[in-house]
Amino acid sequence: MLSNIIKFRVRYGETDQMSFVYHGNYAQYFELGRTEWLRELGITYKNMEESGIMLPVISLNTNFLNPAKYDDLLSLKTTLIKKPTAKIDFEYELRNEKGDLLTTANSTLVFVNMKTNRPMRIPPAILEKIEKFIL
Repeated sequence: MLSNIIKFRVRYGETDQMSFVYHGNYAQYFELGRTEWLRELGITYKNMEESGIMLPVISLNTNFLNPAKYDDLLSLKTTLIKKPTAKIDFEYELRNEKGDLLTTANSTLVFVNMKTNRPMRIPPAILEKIEKFIL
């Protein structure tokens, strides 16, 4: 399926007293991966929200294999798992500069109509952009 990779450095404020990334910060890393994955396709959260669509997370599962540490340069691979419907599913792999696998995760988000606050099918314009790369 369709993947992208972003790189970023662990900031001091993201770590605990052991200089390890605090576990709660990983969700923000995955959000960064998703937003950049969408942006690469020409889709932004800002544009979706302006058109009345939200994309909240309904499930996030994280497996911590090795710690990320202060000042590590991390590489996050975000992959679409399957063709989206009303939901969109991603997998994540977080690695350090040496290529060591630190964390794996998966998330499910649902397309929501902001007027009704109800789930909806993926908008055709978004699906069309995704299908260009997965078919």
